[in-house]
Amino acid sequence: MSLQLSFAQASAIGPREENQDALRLVTPALELAASKGYLCAIADGVSQCADGGLAARSTLQALALDYYATPQTWSVAQALDRLLLAQNRWLQANGGGQPLLTTLSAVVFRGQRFTLAHVGDCRVYRWFDGELQRITQEHVWEQPGMQHVLKRALGLDQHLVVDFLDGELRQGECFLLLSDGVWSTLADHSIRAILREQADLNLAVNTLVSAAHLAGSQDNASALLVRIDQLGAATLGDALVQLQQWPLPPPLKAGQSFEGWQVESVLAQSRQSLLYRVRDTQQQPWLLKTLPPGHDDDNDAAQALLSEEWFLRRVAGRAFPEVHPASGRQHLYYVMREYSGQTLAALFQHQGPLPLAQWQSIAERLLRAVGMLHRRQILHRDIKPENLLLGDDGELRVLDFGLAYCPGLSEDRAHLLPGTPSFIAPEAFSGERPTPQQDLYSVGVSLYYLLTGHYPYGEIEAFQRPRFNTPVSASRYRPDLPDWLQQSLERSVAAQPNQRYETAEEWLLVLEQADRRELSLRPRPLLEREPLKVWQTLALVSLLINLVLLYLLSL
Repeated sequence: MSLQLSFAQASAIGPREENQDALRLVTPALELAASKGYLCAIADGVSQCADGGLAARSTLQALALDYYATPQTWSVAQALDRLLLAQNRWLQANGGGQPLLTTLSAVVFRGQRFTLAHVGDCRVYRWFDGELQRITQEHVWEQPGMQHVLKRALGLDQHLVVDFLDGELRQGECFLLLSDGVWSTLADHSIRAILREQADLNLAVNTLVSAAHLAGSQDNASALLVRIDQLGAATLGDALVQLQQWPLPPPLKAGQSFEGWQVESVLAQSRQSLLYRVRDTQQQPWLLKTLPPGHDDDNDAAQALLSEEWFLRRVAGRAFPEVHPASGRQHLYYVMREYSGQTLAALFQHQGPLPLAQWQSIAERLLRAVGMLHRRQILHRDIKPENLLLGDDGELRVLDFGLAYCPGLSEDRAHLLPGTPSFIAPEAFSGERPTPQQDLYSVGVSLYYLLTGHYPYGEIEAFQRPRFNTPVSASRYRPDLPDWLQQSLERSVAAQPNQRYETAEEWLLVLEQADRRELSLRPRPLLEREPLKVWQTLALVSLLINLVLLYLLSL
């Protein structure tokens, strides 16, 4: 099921010379609605300022266009907050020396939830089963005679503070957005009576606006009413499955042509996936990923496969596999480019622990890739040497997004442990929700392993309940490590999340500021690595020399 809405809007100028209210409702294509939702908003320009109508209209125009241009993995609140901060700066810069102000209330409906952003003195109500509930608070001064003077509005202050509210939707309920030209004249009981009498949405909003002016409102009057006709899917995976009800491909054989692809071979098969090597019409190599036979009715597996493709499309870049558009497909699969090279696990197996200079180059590229994922609100949750490909073209690519997670879009299965146990952060074993620090822990264990061939807390087997005390220092296995690198690794794999790096960029800065020459030189002098043994040896040699001298003097 996809989220289905009905809506109506009405606005009247009243006794004013200009209507400085603005209304907007955006209904995007279904796939975009699944990730970004439906946006409705009301703005009321402040008439005592330079151009309140311009402020209101430009704000809703910017919001409607720019909100859907933000990364589809950003949370609703994050996207709205950044856009409103930018619009606030624009209003301050374009007032021609005079204030350019507007109020705003915006609601985004997505799946089974809503997110509200509010600043100023418009109002938003929820109407359900005859009950009217106001869910916003006016940002006006409470002193007598100043009840209509705004203390918060877009364009008013350099530091904008927006109220946010997130909640669950109920099928059949309505959201009512009103400018102060309506609610300041009509009391809540009058609004409730009109909604109760007018079941038709268009009649309801027009009656509200007309009633406000008949009751003496001297302001523009605007109303927007949205009804939740059907709740949407709970997660993005649910929505993608419902939008794309494709059957599984039939078993494919070498030499077979399938939907424009020339099948070469089965590359890999597991319980969760089936991977074919294929070529396009230009004989370029690609990998076709689908589900193994017997998963025709496995909605969870289909969700995971479609979500994996969806995530990869939104992290396009050299550090991730390219996904083919495959616009003509009629079956459940996706196609990504095949790259020649070897995984870091294979590289380690071939040459053993990495030289320090090569290790740092790989570490920096990996942290840049993980930082890019996290800025797009994507958590990989399965970072390990097997999923890191060092291509023959020199690029490091992060593979396998089958367990990727995006807060607010992915299903939250806190009780499940994704990934390989030795690379899973300690708090994940306790059921904590996925966080960037958990990814950074996996990066830390991977880099530790590539340097030493060991794990900081020992290898962890499946179904084991590990204990995390103090990690083994990497210098025990690699005496040639500089102190800063050893400390950096220890921080990355700390048992407590708050003791690790907060972001990939913070860790990357440590690596970039390190003296690279230190990693390309020979191992540290013996005096630095084993000072006690050096001094013990020197003392013994000195004692022997003294004994020899005493013997010679006695002759």
